[in-house]
Amino acid sequence: MRLALWLLSLFALAAAGAWLADHNQGTVSVFWLSQRIDFSLNLLILAVALVVLLVVLAQQALSALLSLPQQAQRWRLQQKERAAHAAMLESISHFRAGRFLRARKAAQTALEREASLKDAGLQLDHAVSLRALAHMMVAESAHALQDRSLRQSHWQQSLDAAQKGSASERQTLTDGAQLRAARWMLDDRDAPGSLAVLKALPTATGRRMVALRIQLKAARLAGQPAQALETALLLAKHRAFTPLAAESLVRSLVLEWMSRVHDADAFQRFWLKLTPAQRAMPDIVAEAALRFLALGGDAALARSWLQPLWAPLQTQQANWSVDQLARMVQALDACLADTQANDARTWLARVETAQLAQPQDARWQYLAGMLCWRHQLWGKAQSLLAQSVKGLQSPQLKRLAWCALAELAEQRQDPLAATQAWKQAARFQA
Repeated sequence: MRLALWLLSLFALAAAGAWLADHNQGTVSVFWLSQRIDFSLNLLILAVALVVLLVVLAQQALSALLSLPQQAQRWRLQQKERAAHAAMLESISHFRAGRFLRARKAAQTALEREASLKDAGLQLDHAVSLRALAHMMVAESAHALQDRSLRQSHWQQSLDAAQKGSASERQTLTDGAQLRAARWMLDDRDAPGSLAVLKALPTATGRRMVALRIQLKAARLAGQPAQALETALLLAKHRAFTPLAAESLVRSLVLEWMSRVHDADAFQRFWLKLTPAQRAMPDIVAEAALRFLALGGDAALARSWLQPLWAPLQTQQANWSVDQLARMVQALDACLADTQANDARTWLARVETAQLAQPQDARWQYLAGMLCWRHQLWGKAQSLLAQSVKGLQSPQLKRLAWCALAELAEQRQDPLAATQAWKQAARFQA
């Protein structure tokens, strides 16, 4: 539409010009001394237009001629700038390819060319970024070559160069240098130093995903599972891992944290710090109950931790693995060892009901048999445990079942059966 309007306008101007030239009868008289010269008005207008055009063209030509030195200087600046950028790109390419010596040399070449531009009085708009990044590439290459003194020297020069930039440029370059320093310390197995660098970062920078990943690794290396767990939860919230990987990581960190608690009272405080989702993980609950009992904790309190998972344990709605089910059964067995507890009979009835609902499940046979043995129901215990050892897959549960069968055989004064049971138990000795 716009093109059509332009064409119509041009045609209208051409028609108006032709009509004006045809109907313009005016003349211009020029008197020079005693002579008179007459010109057509149309001719005079054309001559004036040509003169103006020639003046404009001459002015542009003169301007182009006078700007040649500036253009030459600009061309030289562009060539040197391109050479510096080419050296920088070459350094990055060599570094990615694992050619660290070449990468360091190319980055130093970029620094030299940028310095030559500065000495010549030619200042690049992005000179600060180019200089800081070139120093960082030298430092990265030196780190890969285990040259720590050179790495620290160029890292510090990169920070100094970043301070000369604008506010946003300075912040970006400084954050990048600090994050790389934290990563280098982690590679050097200096976890406290890496955590100290991350702690000094601004709050917004410290919550970036790359900073959290470094913090997670550093906290695990430093033996700080509590901080590592907090960082892992933040990363999971930001979807840095798949749900399955996040759950596995959180579980391993909680178990690691748990293994570092060596007091029953401290363990109770540890349990209260866990989230409801973590208290619903069968691995964590089972290990917590066993660990708490090993530290001399109250069995009733441990049973209260296991109580919420009783229903999923019976129905297997949570799709637990075989190891998780076996560990839960072992934890319940350890927590129900006291036959004089107020709820001992209640738990015995619960287990017997669950075993009758799943009579072929070796785990329920084992748990019911162990409870019957402790409650001195010898015959029933003998029958259930003898059936359970045929189907149990957990070596730990098998060993405990054979030990119970051996003691039952000794009570019956059957030394041959007791000897055989002890031999079977020894096969699964941890």
